[in-house]
Amino acid sequence: MSGGGALTGRGAIQGGKSRGTMSSAEMDQEASGLEVRLALGAEEIRAAQVLRYRVFYEEMGAKPTAEMADRHSDFDDFDSVCDHLLVIDPAKGPGGAGVVGTYRLMRRAVGEKFGRFYSASEYDIANILARGGNFMELGRSCVDLAYRNRSTMNLLWAGIASYVRENNVDLMFGCASLPGTDPTALATHLSYLHHWHLAPAEIRPRALPHLWVDMNLKPKEEIDPRRALAELPPLVKGYLRLGGFVGDGAVIDHQFNTTDVCVMVKTELVTEKYIKHYDRTNRDVSAG
Repeated sequence: MSGGGALTGRGAIQGGKSRGTMSSAEMDQEASGLEVRLALGAEEIRAAQVLRYRVFYEEMGAKPTAEMADRHSDFDDFDSVCDHLLVIDPAKGPGGAGVVGTYRLMRRAVGEKFGRFYSASEYDIANILARGGNFMELGRSCVDLAYRNRSTMNLLWAGIASYVRENNVDLMFGCASLPGTDPTALATHLSYLHHWHLAPAEIRPRALPHLWVDMNLKPKEEIDPRRALAELPPLVKGYLRLGGFVGDGAVIDHQFNTTDVCVMVKTELVTEKYIKHYDRTNRDVSAG
């Protein structure tokens, strides 16, 4: 299924507003001329799928199905039920022509009605489902190479923060990626995540038994935590600086040429203060 369907956005998201002042996101928006909001229809969702294909498959070396390659589009069944957060450059034209960044969002009620969550294809998320609360799953994040800068990332995170507030979300989770499929080459990063950021047992997801890859590859005393954190992909690093946790075990994703970890973030920590910090420290995106 290519996605799109009848999904429409629930209004514009202009995250980070405060009465009487301009947030850093709004200043970036004014300076760049970019907009952040939910997709308004099938055309904009298709544009997000084309952007994802260009970033994930043409730039990052993921392996498309024959149908994806024929359409030059990254799609799956989840696209038809998720909300698609977009960064749009109006100067590039109307409709989907201006889509330059995207994030895919699925609230708990939507995922339960749909019958599954994307992360469940790699992780046992029973603990997340059992804890209750109004959570959401996020992923498929990417930004066009020409727009991969602090202003665009700032707007994406402002949009997520606004979405979280509007939907009363208290926990977000999803699969985040490290480049490559060789765990030994990622031993320091995976071990750092295991020793310093393992989620509490009561909400901890675990990689499915047939996919589980041990993250505890190096003793804690052999790792420099500051250096390990600094070397992580910017998106993963950003989640951790929000106080994020990771699940038990990594998963090799051969299609996307990545090693995935399941990340969780309590959303009360997604504040304008962090958006400003993220804007200073991150300059790239990771597939999700």
